[in-house]
Amino acid sequence: MLIGIDVGGTTTDAVLIDEGRIIKKSKVPTDHDHLLECLMDALDEVVGEIPPEKIERVVLSTTLITNLIAEGKTDPVALIMEPGPGMNPDGYALGGEVHIVRGAIDYRGREIQPLDEDQVKEAAAKIADRGYKKVAVASKFGQRNPSHEERMREIVLRTNPEIAVEMGHRASGRLNFPRRAATTMLKAATQERYRRFAEEIAKAVSRRKIEAPIYVLKADGGTLPLATSVDHPVETIFSGPAASTMGVLALTPPGQTSVVVDIGGTTTDLALILDGVPLISSEGARVDSYLTHIRAFAVKSVALGGDSRVRAEGQTVTLGPDRAGPAFCFGGPQPTPTDAMRVMNLISIGDRVLAEEAMEKLGREIGCSAGEAAQKVVDAAVEKLLSEINGMFLAWELEPAYRVWEILQKEKIRPQNVVGVGGGSLGLVPLVAELLGAEGIIPEEATVANAIGAAVARPTLTLTFRADTERGFYTVAEDGTTGEIRDKKFGQKEAEEMARKLIVEGAERMGIGEYASQAEVTSSEVFNMVRGWATTGRILDVGMQIPAGLIPEWTGGGGR
Repeated sequence: MLIGIDVGGTTTDAVLIDEGRIIKKSKVPTDHDHLLECLMDALDEVVGEIPPEKIERVVLSTTLITNLIAEGKTDPVALIMEPGPGMNPDGYALGGEVHIVRGAIDYRGREIQPLDEDQVKEAAAKIADRGYKKVAVASKFGQRNPSHEERMREIVLRTNPEIAVEMGHRASGRLNFPRRAATTMLKAATQERYRRFAEEIAKAVSRRKIEAPIYVLKADGGTLPLATSVDHPVETIFSGPAASTMGVLALTPPGQTSVVVDIGGTTTDLALILDGVPLISSEGARVDSYLTHIRAFAVKSVALGGDSRVRAEGQTVTLGPDRAGPAFCFGGPQPTPTDAMRVMNLISIGDRVLAEEAMEKLGREIGCSAGEAAQKVVDAAVEKLLSEINGMFLAWELEPAYRVWEILQKEKIRPQNVVGVGGGSLGLVPLVAELLGAEGIIPEEATVANAIGAAVARPTLTLTFRADTERGFYTVAEDGTTGEIRDKKFGQKEAEEMARKLIVEGAERMGIGEYASQAEVTSSEVFNMVRGWATTGRILDVGMQIPAGLIPEWTGGGGR
């Protein structure tokens, strides 16, 4: 039996799946100040009298990191950065306290300017005096040679051994120094709080005698073992949009092209699936004002949900961006799109009498009948969703995977489906799909699709391997691993074999070795190093990944 739990902005949903069928589901109100209790309440409702030994897997998506960042509750972090020549760090939007030090590593990992250790000592003293307990250190091209970052860490710890220091090459090994610095800061700022949360989750599940492995859904639609996720806390941000995308994969036939529209109580998340493959953001997720290296689906959250507050504005209406509470038809204080859809018989949930009362009140404010007011609200919601989807296509078109897809298809994208999930999708998605000229699909289990997506998502893992045969070493971008290469004839075939070996080893360390056979080469390039008309070595770059997908146990919903 599989369990999936999704913490949404309004409700926390859970499902229990057995032999590819959903046999139980639950919804509890989300209390963002008590996420653990919400998760356990949802878990308890679906487990019931089920013997705990029958539970094989528990997967959760959590808004913990999202909330910490959005609410400004992350730990304060000071940054010591070594940008090297040719970069102006004043343009970085990193926030917090930033110290710039001299020194430089070049793109091949060679030291071209020694680290100014006196500057680092001075920065470390100031940071300690100001009471910081978290420090991030980042050197441009530190992922190619981490020696300067390691030395900065040593100096900071010598100044104050109680400070926790996060190094850039351990947070991300990808190119783009500002994004790597931002990712390092966010990791340092969230890791301690996330660790405590993960420990509480593990204890709470253990108290229920459930010994099944616990996983957390990442922003790229893959899962991580709960214990492993502590080293990668920021990868769990945006797990809600990832859950809805994986839920659509699970509940629709494979290989289709769909726009995912997840309409919750507070927000709507948009994503795109191309021929059965979710579109990944090539650069990384944007988290608040930070541009990061966090691997994530290309998604957007829109401040529009079924419970969005509706306000009168002259003879028309505005929706959101806030939520005053539940819909009026569920006992809430203000009119909402849910009330409008109930009056228009687009949905059947909620008290119709209360919904009509809400629309009558709104109608008096804008000078029309309850039915006309409801129509105005629905039209405004559809117009906003349509505008946001069309706007997202402009952003999606910039993604390399999207461009490759168009080249292969030899035509501009025309989605086959607009798939609605979430509580507010039933009334709005068919209307949006009609205007887009696509088929509107509301899966049977649309209201708990996110929990299903979490339950049946398989682990993902990426590895970027770079070998420099002239210098005789290799690096792994994601974790800063380095090693020697002694064979001067080391070529593309050997690079791909070593990358595959390393991703298998990484998967086994993370407890997801059973999925290593799914690893595939995503890119493979060779650059010859020429000096004096002779080839002196090669630089080889290989990308490997275990891509997002569904676990073999899932057979329901047409997703396999």
